[in-house]
Amino acid sequence: MKLIEFSIRRPVTITILVTVVLILGFFTYSRLSVDLYPDMEIPVVAVISSYSGAGPQEVENEVTKLLESAIANVSNIKQLDSVSSEGSSVVVVQFDWGVNVDNAAQEISEKLSYVEGFLPDTATKPMVVKMDPNMMPVIQIGVSGAADLPQLQSVAEDLIEPRLSRIPEIASVVITGGSPRQIHVEVDPVKLENHGLTLAQVNQVLQMENFNMSGGTVKQGSREMYVRNLQQFESLDDIRQVAITTADGRTVYLGEIAAISDTVEDSSQFTRVNGLPAVGVHCLKQSDANTVKACEAVKEELERIKQDLNMDLDIAVVMDQSQYIRQSIQSTIRMILEGSLLAMLVLFLFLRKGRSTLIIFTSIPLSIIATFVVMYFSKYTINLITMGGLALGLGRIVDDSIVVFENIFRHRSLGLSSYEAARKGALQVSNAVIATTMTILAVFLPMALVEGIASILFKPLAMTVCFAIFCSLIVSLTIIPLLSSRLLTNQAMAAVPDPRNPISRVISRFGDWLDALGDRYQAFLGKVLNRRRLVVIGVTVAMLASCAAIPMIGAEFIPGMDSGEIAINIQADKGNQLEETDHIVRSVEERLRDFPEVMTVFSSVGSSAGMTMSFGSGADTASLYVKLVPKGEREDDVNAVAERMRTALRDIAGAKIEVSPSDVTSMMGSSSPIAVQIRGSDLEVLKQLSEEVAGIVRQVPGTREVVSSLTEGKPELQVHIDRARAAAMGLTPLQISNEISAAMQGKVVTQYKVGGQEVDIWVGYDPSTEKDMDYLTNLSIMNPAGIMVKLSTVADFKIAQGPMSINRTDQVRSAQITADLFNRDLNSVMQDIKARVAEINLPAGYTVEYVGTDQEMIETFYNLLLALILAIILCYSVMAILYESFFDPFVIMFSVPTAFIGVVLALLLTQTTLSVPGFIGVIMLVGIVVANAIVFVDYLKQMREEGMEREEAILETGRVRLRPILMTALATILAMLPIALGLGEGGEAIQPLGIVVIGGLLVSTLVTLVLVPVVYTILDDWLTAIRNRRAAKKAGFSTPA
Repeated sequence: MKLIEFSIRRPVTITILVTVVLILGFFTYSRLSVDLYPDMEIPVVAVISSYSGAGPQEVENEVTKLLESAIANVSNIKQLDSVSSEGSSVVVVQFDWGVNVDNAAQEISEKLSYVEGFLPDTATKPMVVKMDPNMMPVIQIGVSGAADLPQLQSVAEDLIEPRLSRIPEIASVVITGGSPRQIHVEVDPVKLENHGLTLAQVNQVLQMENFNMSGGTVKQGSREMYVRNLQQFESLDDIRQVAITTADGRTVYLGEIAAISDTVEDSSQFTRVNGLPAVGVHCLKQSDANTVKACEAVKEELERIKQDLNMDLDIAVVMDQSQYIRQSIQSTIRMILEGSLLAMLVLFLFLRKGRSTLIIFTSIPLSIIATFVVMYFSKYTINLITMGGLALGLGRIVDDSIVVFENIFRHRSLGLSSYEAARKGALQVSNAVIATTMTILAVFLPMALVEGIASILFKPLAMTVCFAIFCSLIVSLTIIPLLSSRLLTNQAMAAVPDPRNPISRVISRFGDWLDALGDRYQAFLGKVLNRRRLVVIGVTVAMLASCAAIPMIGAEFIPGMDSGEIAINIQADKGNQLEETDHIVRSVEERLRDFPEVMTVFSSVGSSAGMTMSFGSGADTASLYVKLVPKGEREDDVNAVAERMRTALRDIAGAKIEVSPSDVTSMMGSSSPIAVQIRGSDLEVLKQLSEEVAGIVRQVPGTREVVSSLTEGKPELQVHIDRARAAAMGLTPLQISNEISAAMQGKVVTQYKVGGQEVDIWVGYDPSTEKDMDYLTNLSIMNPAGIMVKLSTVADFKIAQGPMSINRTDQVRSAQITADLFNRDLNSVMQDIKARVAEINLPAGYTVEYVGTDQEMIETFYNLLLALILAIILCYSVMAILYESFFDPFVIMFSVPTAFIGVVLALLLTQTTLSVPGFIGVIMLVGIVVANAIVFVDYLKQMREEGMEREEAILETGRVRLRPILMTALATILAMLPIALGLGEGGEAIQPLGIVVIGGLLVSTLVTLVLVPVVYTILDDWLTAIRNRRAAKKAGFSTPA
């Protein structure tokens, strides 16, 4: 092979090339973006519209159905979901994976433009929003201290928000929890009615009186000046002096009928940090920004802000994504270093020479650094998955170098010169290392078949492994022969361990044992070849036992990760006031103080104020973000802590409290672990069925936080306007509805500019006015003739309790029951649920669907199974092409099913469920386990081509190839041991992959050393018999009669 000879003969050229790669590697590594997960585009688009004052059924009929009918015509839709709740409509469109989300969102906008004119007048224009993980804040800050909330709000809005927004990596900054300044015009309803006026008139006059307008230009001599009519309010007295003309021509000043004050907006949300009142500052990063850099830039700017402020304020970082990212990446780097050291230990024990070990070890840093170069130009980022890929590829990185160097060392030991040993040794095994590398690269090609979150997460892992292994192949065929030709000198080969050193004596004895092991294996192999049938039966029985044990292994989609974050959602009794909900939250905060694992509690009581995509929240809802101390500083994992919190909060009355560890897959658009959907038309029937299904789910062991989407809403007073009676009085339903809204909740009608700040002017009735049933029915509305009409004259009233929200799926009403998992695998829980739900007698027209992570798991496992089958076919095809033979690759492929025995055994012993990472580990094993068989069969083929008899060639191959096979297998196993232990932040994500590979490779290596020679002889006997029969037939045909 010319590459090998070129590398040995041109050391200066190779040194320069290596230096260039190293410089490029360090440069590109510093430029690679750092994030928790790979960049992703989730094919989900949401359409949001507000319809203030409307109940869920009204929103469904007048807004949601109209939006759905328009969106349904968009191409490539997978599923259409909607939620109609009080005052809002949200339609969520799921597309097939691979769809361009930008184009899909544009098509939705075009379709919606045709129906916007048919929406109710008070409904907002539909807003099209792409589902983007970057909508979640990367860093949250709590501003608290001695100042009151209006001051904290002012600091957050005027000082902190503008400076953080200027950071290039930050897309937007959202402020929550404060009390913005507001001008209140509190109208006395009695005085208003005495003057024959309505709130609508007051609102209209305020809007007309508060303006600035251009009046054109005027000439003064040779100059031309602009004319501006300045009528904006400049003081509260200006507002008080607003004149309103009554129906009888009298003038009434606003100050006579209303109290006007400079105050703050009525709180719709309370925010606290560790129990102290605070204002929340939430920073969202640019979609292409480095999360770690964005968070670091924010924290640096915060330090400068603190120095500039002369106030006693506590500006603290509550949540920082970069912290977990750094910990996870550092943990993965530690895995790589630990795996490298363990692999190096194996090499040293086998080779017993530090120089030899160092030669092979160079393949690790060189391959990893070269991989960073390829990653940079392939636009990959440094994240938990790609770094995990490097950690997983570590064992395979040294395999090719081990095989090459071991053969060079063997030839050197036989007396060849260092140059000739390097050339001949590398050439002899070049086909084998190329074959092993190409097979493992081939098994990753079918990963292109996998879709969904599994594809987003694990395609980068597969590509990173491929990059690293390909780089290691180049290193093994260039750097290893070059170093061997220069460093395996006569002096180095003649060096012996110091017998006075106890460590040297142990290593020497281990080496002697290894040397004898080859001879023992040769003798054992001779006995095995005489008992071929027993070997085949034994392996077959082990395979059947493994198949029988599969039901004992649980299954889950993606392993949960201990991010140290817990979300607590509180739904108080319907109709609760904000203060009542806040009392419940304070009780929760008090109990959380008893948990030593809790580091920070960020509480938000009431509506969400526009943060991310939270809908349907209100005065009776609250959420708490709980950050735990780092994983290494606590005894329990996040699931155990969450379970203890559930128990501690269970007896708090007046609210339903859900405690869930933060799940990273949900942030990426994944469903709840358990989700049962019932579809049908009647809400009452859906409610009954959902309650029955929810009861079943609660009874199944391993379920937590069972929630039905179809729950009772707030008690509501429904106003039904009689159109005929309203028309007779000269009123329209819209005019009446506007009067009701203004009277009950007031309205912001204009702005008041002061000190460069725009302050809302709110107009409504005096808050001390008791707004009861009598108040509403006696509400007076002025018709165009100036006659006051009581609301009871044109409307009927009914007290009812409708649903809190109405869900629809594919334009059919639905109810969804969701639940979390605890201490049990997803597959077994779903099997129990499906068995019990199947016993329900469903009415005609009603169906049950399973739409949670379980469904995603089934679809992904099916795709991975196809990928596994295709990987096996591709692996065989690559070897057949390289060897130009159908026979040898067929023998080699018998090592693959033996790995299955180890996979099942490893999962059972470690009590690990089969998940997507584990399944990908099985696919990886196809390429890894054949490496040992290739090394064996390739050398066997060479021996037979040199004229050696079959049995003699097999025995000699066993003696010579045992050492490199054991070295590569043990190096790979120990390199993956830190991954299989799953230690450190984020280690849970790829732990099953490490367990599967170690188990499969360990068993496959041991069985392959026996099974492959046996299968080779059996198939060779069959081929020989077939050839002899054909030869006999041919000879018979050629004999004359």
